Amino acid sequence: MNGYIDATNLFIGIATGLQKEHFTINSSLDEIVIKTSKDNLAYIDNRRDALKKYGFDLWEEISGRFKCRTEFMNWLRTKGIGESILYSKSEHFPDFLFKVRKQDNNLTSGSLLELKDSKGRSISSFNSTLPTKYKSLNEVDIINGTNLVSRISSALDAEASLSSDYYDFQRRNFYLIRTHKEDGKKLRISIVDGSFFETVPKEHLIYQMFLGILQKHLEKKEIKIPEELLEEFNKSLSYISDQTIISASQNIEKASIRPRLRIMAEVHPEGNPHSNHYPEICERSVNLIIQSSPDNEPIKKSISKNISDVRIFSIKHKRNGEHLVFQLLV
Repeated sequence: MNGYIDATNLFIGIATGLQKEHFTINSSLDEIVIKTSKDNLAYIDNRRDALKKYGFDLWEEISGRFKCRTEFMNWLRTKGIGESILYSKSEHFPDFLFKVRKQDNNLTSGSLLELKDSKGRSISSFNSTLPTKYKSLNEVDIINGTNLVSRISSALDAEASLSSDYYDFQRRNFYLIRTHKEDGKKLRISIVDGSFFETVPKEHLIYQMFLGILQKHLEKKEIKIPEELLEEFNKSLSYISDQTIISASQNIEKASIRPRLRIMAEVHPEGNPHSNHYPEICERSVNLIIQSSPDNEPIKKSISKNISDVRIFSIKHKRNGEHLVFQLLV
């Protein structure tokens, strides 16, 4: 259950919050996450609104350990954190990062959460990174072109951040998706496991993308090359598989700029749990969608214990096998 504990707790928190009217299904996704998970957050991208709109100070708990603000600010400087970013909006990936836990000297939890809110049924594009099952903090920093996320999270993760594998630790990615956000009858909310989107390993996906670009250029220019040479191109492009390298700034000889690529991604309808391909994800529902596994029994017990009217069933992903759904009708 450890890999899904952050998403499980978020789902239970949303169900409880709706029941107690702490928020509604029309509340901002930021507000929903903050009010359900505020004690378990190591990073909030929009720290400004978290404080001004929702009354949550990301730094309150840790600042309370110091005798005065000056002492706290001096400690932050040792972490590379200036006062100007304490309550700013960074506009980096991800929107939220959960705290890392240590269990038997191993790191657990620490999931990444990205928010996707749209007026229609489709999911808005991923503008800076490919949706995947896992990412490490090192990957996040390279994608963002700055280590701001890891500086803030390591400060708030305190002792857990001292682990030698803290920055390489593979964290689960989850996506909080809402569609038809302005239509109360059609609205759906789902916490979606990254496995729903990563149906092809990202390494394979990246090089196939570049191969497709090459082939379209050859077709446009009406260039025909021998099959053996095309196979060599295919083999060479297969080495282009690391998004962190692609996202990093490149030094080009004699160039006065350092170009970098930002990979955007659009969700295919078969990879959208709110599309017509998955009628079980019905209107006016809140869902947790994770990849099916024999290890899911503890999750079922935990959610059933906390949400009496939860529906539990499976759906067949059109491209990636069986997924388990926990559903609450609202």
